Amino acid sequence: MAALSNATEDTIKAVPGVGPTIAAAVAAWFAHDDNRTVVAKLAKHGVHMEEPDATPATGGPLEGKVYVLTGTLPSLKRSEAKTLIEKAGGRVADGVTKSTDTVVAGEEAGSKLEKAKSLGIEIIDEAELLRRTEWKTRP
Repeated sequence: MAALSNATEDTIKAVPGVGPTIAAAVAAWFAHDDNRTVVAKLAKHGVHMEEPDATPATGGPLEGKVYVLTGTLPSLKRSEAKTLIEKAGGRVADGVTKSTDTVVAGEEAGSKLEKAKSLGIEIIDEAELLRRTEWKTRP
């Protein structure tokens, strides 16, 4: 929390998945002394705010690959699909670009699916994602 409270807008914006609007809002929030006081009081009363382990998995089947999720998946929540991809070494991006390797498309997939098709990016369904990440999900 200390690192976040002292981070600049540019530093916050460098975090994957954080855009300029969110970075500006977070930096502005921490710029107010009242908000810093609230964070200090929370810490004093035992609320521990720690950075999650951001170390990407290595050696997984999706290592170095960028995935984008679109539409509603049959059985996985988006957060669950993201976790599977990350545990298998991949990274999840919010939008489709030339650097996207694969799009996981569910029902009612929209513009992301169309963009992936226009760029010739691989499109898979949930079943294929589960197959590719199975090594990390076995009990």
